[in-house]
Amino acid sequence: MPSPASRPCPAVALTFGIWILGIFAGTAACGAPPAAVVIDLWPGQPPGEAVTLEPEADRTKPKDPLVAGGRVARIGNVSTPQLHIHRPAAGADTGAAVIICPGGAHAILAWDLEGTEVAEWLASVGVTGIVLKYRVPGRPKDRRWLAAVQDAQRAIRVVRGRAAEWGLDPERLGICGFSAGGEVAARTALADAAFYDPVDAADDRSCRPDFALLVYPAYLVDKNAGAARLKPDVVVTKDAPEMFFVHAADDGVTPQSSLLLAAALHQAGVPAELHLYPTGGHGYGLRHTAEPVTRWNERAAAWLAERGWLKSRTPPAQKP
Repeated sequence: MPSPASRPCPAVALTFGIWILGIFAGTAACGAPPAAVVIDLWPGQPPGEAVTLEPEADRTKPKDPLVAGGRVARIGNVSTPQLHIHRPAAGADTGAAVIICPGGAHAILAWDLEGTEVAEWLASVGVTGIVLKYRVPGRPKDRRWLAAVQDAQRAIRVVRGRAAEWGLDPERLGICGFSAGGEVAARTALADAAFYDPVDAADDRSCRPDFALLVYPAYLVDKNAGAARLKPDVVVTKDAPEMFFVHAADDGVTPQSSLLLAAALHQAGVPAELHLYPTGGHGYGLRHTAEPVTRWNERAAAWLAERGWLKSRTPPAQKP
């Protein structure tokens, strides 16, 4: 793919209502996918870490609301960021990879709903899905996203640094985020520099993803402006990566985050595709219901294929 700065500037694709295509861009699996591999993200203490927390734990409670009839694993008190790597089945690997940022209001991580289940879907279409267990609760309090974005930037650099070893294309590395994780993904995609000092050779690489998928992203609009503009520190330039957006109009987490960011990308000459559904609410992840918005992954898979991110360039090599 050409660099974001050199790509043509098609109009933003808006979908108001229901757009369900009979196209599912995927590669037929050849056997069972390998088990997930887990690696720690930082060689030592993460940057700026001065918070003492109770041990990491699943905070799911019996009375928590169900999503599509199932429970949601809610992981809290994350102090040791990790990458959980889900590879495609042998013969199905396209060499592309996506780092996944689950949501959870910067308080917990919706680990399966917006993490591992998404990674398994990506693996089914030939993409390595890498779930980022980023630090929660958010810190510092005045920039709750900062530690998480540091973790996301480090994740991109680590994956690029090991791309040859893992048989990945370092120029087809995307990021996907949901809700608060959508803020993390958006800020990571838009940042023009790292939010931490280098710690090893991996940090010599770019920390900006090549593309982004934002599913009901949160916290990007300026409430002081009546949600009519992006926050002042959410800055879009021509060098931003292309993005794919999904939101429901009746989402309690305002769809303005998607609408305004997609419009800003379009104005900057960066390709963006936005799907706004009339209903669907918030927090559905990848669990299908009667709401058409919950089949967003069908259009996302087609978008990945259409934009060239699923086109194999080199055969997979050694895998983690």
